[in-house]
Amino acid sequence: MEEAKEIHKESIIIDAHCDTILHAAPRIGRYGWKPRSIIERSDRGHIDLPRLIEGGVTCQFFAIYVDAIYKPLKATERALELITILYEEVEKSNGKMFIVDKSRDIIQAKKEGKVAALISFEGGEPIQFNPIILRMFHKLGLRAISLTWNERNMLADGVGEERTKGGLTNIGIKALEEIKRLGILLDVSHLSESGFWDIIENYDMPIIASHSNSKHICNHRRNLTDEQLKAIAEKNGVVGINFCPSFIVEEGKPTIEDLIKHIDHMDKVMGVNHIGLGSDFDGIPSTPIGLEDVSKLPKLTASLLEHGYSKVDIKKILGENFLRIISEVVG
Repeated sequence: MEEAKEIHKESIIIDAHCDTILHAAPRIGRYGWKPRSIIERSDRGHIDLPRLIEGGVTCQFFAIYVDAIYKPLKATERALELITILYEEVEKSNGKMFIVDKSRDIIQAKKEGKVAALISFEGGEPIQFNPIILRMFHKLGLRAISLTWNERNMLADGVGEERTKGGLTNIGIKALEEIKRLGILLDVSHLSESGFWDIIENYDMPIIASHSNSKHICNHRRNLTDEQLKAIAEKNGVVGINFCPSFIVEEGKPTIEDLIKHIDHMDKVMGVNHIGLGSDFDGIPSTPIGLEDVSKLPKLTASLLEHGYSKVDIKKILGENFLRIISEVVG
C-alpha cells in the first residue's frame, strides 16, 4: 500500500528497547555465542545497522543488560564493557550511527538518514549501592534506566518478586532524585507492581514502560494492568509495545493482528498519545508472524492504517510520542 509506505518514510521511528548490544559482546555461561557486529548485515538475530535503515528506524534504544552471572559485584564492570562495545560499533559505522545526547540528535538523524543510538539500562545493578555513580554513566551517554530486571536488587523488587509485595528501597528512592536531576528517562518495565506504585507516588516526571503490553489482553506478569496504563498516561508517559509472543497471546504464535489488539486496548484505556514501540528485538526467542526482524516494521505501519488509524496517530505511535517525552525529560 503506497500510503502506508509514504507514512513510514515520513515518520520519525523510535524503538525503545532491544538487546542487540549483547550479541556484539562476549558472553559466558549458558549463552556463550560468537559475537557479531551490529554494523554489518547478519542472518542472525533481529537487528543490525543495514536492517535498521531498511526498517526506517530513526532512534534505537540499546539496552545495557547485565546477566545474572555478573551480578552484583561485576555489574558495573560489565555495563562499562557493553557501553564500550557500543561506542566501538558506532565508530565502525562511518557516521551512519551516533550516540544520542539530546532529542535534537534524533531529529537530525531523521534529516540525514542516520540512526541515533540511545543508551539505556535494563536494571540498575551497575550503580551498585551508590546512585551518585549515575552521574558518570550519564556522561557516557546513559539516557534511560529501569531500576530492575525481574528479580530483586538494591533499588527495588522486580516482577519476579511479586509475592513479597516489595517496592523501592531507600536507595531506590534516592536514585529517583538523581535520575530526575540528570534528566534520564525512568522506565517501569520489569518493576514489581508495588514498585510501580512507589514510583507513581514519589516521582513527579513523565515515565515510560519501554517494552510492556496490556495485561487485559494477555495475562503475563510483565504486562501492565489498565490501572497502571492510566497512571502512566496521567504522568504524560509512554508505553512501548513489546513483540515477545508470550506477551501478546497466552498460547500459539501471534500475528501483527494480535499485536494491534494491544494497541487498540491501550488506545481505549490511555489514548494514542501514550503508545509507542518497544520491540525487545534480540531479547526474545521468536517474533510475531510478519515482524521477523526490524526491517519488517513497514508491515506494522500498513496494518495500523488498515485498522483505521490516521496518519497523524500512526506517526505518534511509531515515534513522535517517545520523541515528546525524550524532549521533555532529556532535553
